[in-house]
Amino acid sequence: MSNNAQHFYGWKLVGALWLLDFLNMGFPLYGGTIINTYMLKDIQMSRSAFGLAVSLLNLAAGVPSVLIAAVIVRFGIRAAFGIGSALLVFGSLWMAFIASQPWHYMFGFGIVIGSGIGFGTIVPLSTALARWFKRYRGRAMALAMTASGVAGFIGAPAINRLLEVNGGNWRQAWMVVAGIALLSGAIAYLFIKERPEDLGQSVDGLSGHDTDLRRSRGSELSTPYAWTPAEAYRTLPYWLLFAGSVACQFPFFFLMAHWVLHLKGVGITAANAAFAMGMLTLGGIGGRLIGGWLMDKIPARFVFILGFVCNIFGCFLALSADEPLAAYIAAILLGTAFGWTFVALNAAIANFYGPAAFPRLMGMMLLISAIASSPAGLLGGRIFDLYRSYAPAFALLIAICVTAIVALSFAKMPQNKNVANCMNPTK
Repeated sequence: MSNNAQHFYGWKLVGALWLLDFLNMGFPLYGGTIINTYMLKDIQMSRSAFGLAVSLLNLAAGVPSVLIAAVIVRFGIRAAFGIGSALLVFGSLWMAFIASQPWHYMFGFGIVIGSGIGFGTIVPLSTALARWFKRYRGRAMALAMTASGVAGFIGAPAINRLLEVNGGNWRQAWMVVAGIALLSGAIAYLFIKERPEDLGQSVDGLSGHDTDLRRSRGSELSTPYAWTPAEAYRTLPYWLLFAGSVACQFPFFFLMAHWVLHLKGVGITAANAAFAMGMLTLGGIGGRLIGGWLMDKIPARFVFILGFVCNIFGCFLALSADEPLAAYIAAILLGTAFGWTFVALNAAIANFYGPAAFPRLMGMMLLISAIASSPAGLLGGRIFDLYRSYAPAFALLIAICVTAIVALSFAKMPQNKNVANCMNPTK
């Protein structure tokens, strides 16, 4: 192993990014949803108003993605994480000291904290890994993104335990979240490095000789051409990936709003339904690892297709999940499918278009996907109100996945005239 590979900072960076994603998702989001249930005792509001803030958070995390990308391009990844931490601190302190009316809650939790999560998670995280890795890009992204699954499993119970100990003082709990956000900002400042070149290293920790030896194999899955965002927007594969992005996120948003309600409606006890929600979160960890490993082995379209097949099986099983075991298996399949396809989405954009264009392309993808997918919770509720059953909603999810499979079957790596001489013409 070369000396450069032995001292490669990229895998240490994966660890730092994992910790940032864990802190910025686990406590403001998953922990925040627990804190807010205690808040309802002091700030009376309808359930629709309570749920509206969650929809606002989903939008606030996704809609500013283009702005987040611009910050990364202009000021760097560390700056984006810093802004995210600052927003999370401000939003948490707003909730701790100011929130006393429903609109205070919607602004502080929905808009400010949602924006902080956007700045402090996916776009800067995946941009950093797109710059530091090529051959192992899928695996690196998968490892870092498992943090959000662990965050859901640990963050919510930890905050709930705090509230039990402090007598339900939800304002104090938000102060703890503010302190955690400060910690994440310090970690970003100390450990985030923009590019391997800043440390005198190269992508994947390879020497120039090693890079030449592996270029042929790597070019099968990753483009050697440095696309610009304008060029990428004019290619069909980018918009086929958008179909995959919607089919990945729409079911997830629906499940976050209605999974527990669906299970209770078919006779699953509240305790077992809550456990099934935990299985959904944990399934995402395994899905990320599977999807990331496959992205380094086979073309992206096949990874997506296999992930959506998993989603379809999960939806069919969910339709008849009237026993706890069936509910748990369905939850694992659905969570696995989300983690699998979400990692595939991030890695595919980096592989298709290169790290230079990645932040803007990913930012735009998350923006338009958030707009398309955020109504999932509202639409799922409307379908239930009309049919008194979630079966038509699951049928819609299956149809969305099938549509994505058809679209993604044509999503081959985009070609550019400057790439023609670099790529294997048989691929």
